[in-house]
This record gives sequence, C-alpha cells and structure tokens, in this order.
Amino acid sequence: MRNLVRNMVLALLAAGGLALTGVVPANAIGTHYPFCLQGDEYPGLSNCTFSSYQQCQATASGRFLQCMENPYFIPGGYRGRGRVRSVYPAY
Repeated sequence: MRNLVRNMVLALLAAGGLALTGVVPANAIGTHYPFCLQGDEYPGLSNCTFSSYQQCQATASGRFLQCMENPYFIPGGYRGRGRVRSVYPAY
C-alpha cells in the first residue's frame, strides 16, 4: 500500500512538471519584434522575428503561414524595473 501511494505521488509530480514545461513566459516568446509568423510550421507565437508586416508577408509567401501582430511586443525594448514616477506634479 505504501509503495502504491508513493508511486502515485511521484506520477502526479512528474505529470505536473511536464505540464509546466509547455508554459512559456512572454519574454521567451519575444518582445523585441512587432510581427510573428503563425501556422503549421510555427505554432503559436514561436517565430516573432519580423520588424515589419511586409517582411513577415515575404517570408510567409507560398507557405501555409500567416502574419499576426505580436501581443507581447514592447516598443522601445524591455525597460525592466525602474523608478516609479508619480502621476502628481511635485509642488
């Protein structure tokens, strides 16, 4: 009985670990380019390397791919944690 419970716990931990490997944070997807290829060759947001829509369209031409805007794009790049500015003017 003890071995059965231990094996079940280990199986659940392994399944949970495998499930977490599919989760990709926004930064890993790519926040530096505004357009992504999407289709059978590039599922989800796996190829966000295009700075213009025309560049993306040229790469997708003749293939079963489409271009879309990168919802994680940060204009000007990643700024990180900086000083928080007050919305109220200092008098």
